[in-house]
Amino acid sequence: MSSRISDIGRQFNRNANSYDAHAQIQCLMSDRLAKSFLGLMNKSNISGPDILEIGCGTGALTEIIVNEWPSANITALDIAPAMIKLAKQRVLSDEANFNGIRKMNSGSLHFLHADIEMWAPDAKAASFDLIVSNACFQWLSNPGRTLGHLRRMLRPGGLLIFTTFGPDTFCEMHEAFNGAYRANGLEPQRHGLRFLSTDEWNSMLKESGFSSIQLERSLQTEKYASARDFLHSVKSMGASTSEAVNVRGLSSRQLFASMYKEYEEKFSIEGGVTASYDLLLIQASAEG
Repeated sequence: MSSRISDIGRQFNRNANSYDAHAQIQCLMSDRLAKSFLGLMNKSNISGPDILEIGCGTGALTEIIVNEWPSANITALDIAPAMIKLAKQRVLSDEANFNGIRKMNSGSLHFLHADIEMWAPDAKAASFDLIVSNACFQWLSNPGRTLGHLRRMLRPGGLLIFTTFGPDTFCEMHEAFNGAYRANGLEPQRHGLRFLSTDEWNSMLKESGFSSIQLERSLQTEKYASARDFLHSVKSMGASTSEAVNVRGLSSRQLFASMYKEYEEKFSIEGGVTASYDLLLIQASAEG
């Protein structure tokens, strides 16, 4: 496991207990994702599908899958053990086996602590009917390669459906950081992830052998009490990472103070500030 991925896992471990309190956007994405795949799978003739959930987090989507398909064989994977622990508490019933397996009629639920990018290359081919993931793929180091493995893991006619964030996510924060650097006579650096566009995802899915690709994009604007409150909310979910490096003559404290000032000057509304979320819902088929 790379040091970057290990760092991400530790972040989510540390913030697992506060995740749900700040994950309103992720819950919205999960609901949209569930409506999408429930409609598609209910039209299929598969009574007990094999399902892989990547990045199960605290189990919100896992719970929906379990309730809708008690005969399904579900593998729910996450990089953070603390998240899996919370997912088990949410989903597993009294009759559950707390080694991580729950028997559900003729199906089962298995929780797996793993990094999908390390686990997928050795996973069995043609072993799943449906692969789903909510607000996770933005963390992939090599999404194109991982999509190729997921395509191999799907049976003919199987579906990959996932949500992730698009390039306009946190556009206010990025503009505020750029302004903060320039106000201090410095070249801007990017803080946070670079989110892929629908064109980039479409291209990678085609190169990986997927077909019938559908991409939906919507912009959701949220309100926070202040720029500081917004950033605290993001960090409280464990979703904070940056490749920016320290600059001589400008401390982190000075940089963030300047960024907060820029943010609130440019993006204030009555009672707070705005933050944009560029939401992508993507589905593709493993036909043939």
